[in-house]
Amino acid sequence: MMPADVPTPEQNAAQAELAVVALYAEIEDQAERLRQASELKSRFLSHMSHEFRAPLGAIRSMARLLLDEVDGPLAGEQRVQVEFIAGAATEMSEMVDDLLDLARVEAGRISISPGWFTLVDVFAALRGMFRPIVANGAVQLVFEDPGALPRMYSDDRKLSQILRNFISNALKFTTRGEVRVAACRLDDGRIRFTVSDTGPGIAPEQIPTLFDEFVQVDTPLQRKFRGSGLGLAVCRRFAELLRGEVACESRLGAGSTFSVTLPERLEDVPE
Repeated sequence: MMPADVPTPEQNAAQAELAVVALYAEIEDQAERLRQASELKSRFLSHMSHEFRAPLGAIRSMARLLLDEVDGPLAGEQRVQVEFIAGAATEMSEMVDDLLDLARVEAGRISISPGWFTLVDVFAALRGMFRPIVANGAVQLVFEDPGALPRMYSDDRKLSQILRNFISNALKFTTRGEVRVAACRLDDGRIRFTVSDTGPGIAPEQIPTLFDEFVQVDTPLQRKFRGSGLGLAVCRRFAELLRGEVACESRLGAGSTFSVTLPERLEDVPE
């Protein structure tokens, strides 16, 4: 006969069931708290990004007026100082845009607008956008002809933003040589876009975290151009929205290649 103070198998089972129920309740409570914290963070980032845009726009406009010498010529040192102000305001504006994009993605407020487009048009728009930046510079920006590739059905604006970020980073950290933009069709029917540079390269141990939020490569050039560490994270999020993926291949002293691979036709989205 079993002693009175020893739980029966039925009692053990009931206690285990109660423990499991309590554990599930605690997990659900923690998940709800995390969801609320994430929502508050996204709302904060979105609000602050909007608040920063107006003063930054004013600083950039005033700097442009001064550089255009609307109110009179600038001395040599004055021009250097105003150019520094304009550059800092532009970098801050890009950080704000990255924060706003990230907040929208996390809040599920980024919409996909797919349509048919040619890669020739995408490359032409990017070439025109960066032409003033690379004019008379030590770095050449080369776009390989994608004319033989088929049309894509995807969101060309999101694709352009990903490539724009890759190109901007490559130009920023490449002091001489070239930045090359290309596209190819893989055997599985997907399209891979690559942006290759002749810059300093990235250490192997830093590559796995490149597309994480707030991650920056520790190099002398990176310390000179302090960014938010969000640009590549936004690229990864956009690529995922387009059913694709991003990657990086690099060696120290041998340049880097950033890529985004997307389906030729974005499925599960109404045309």
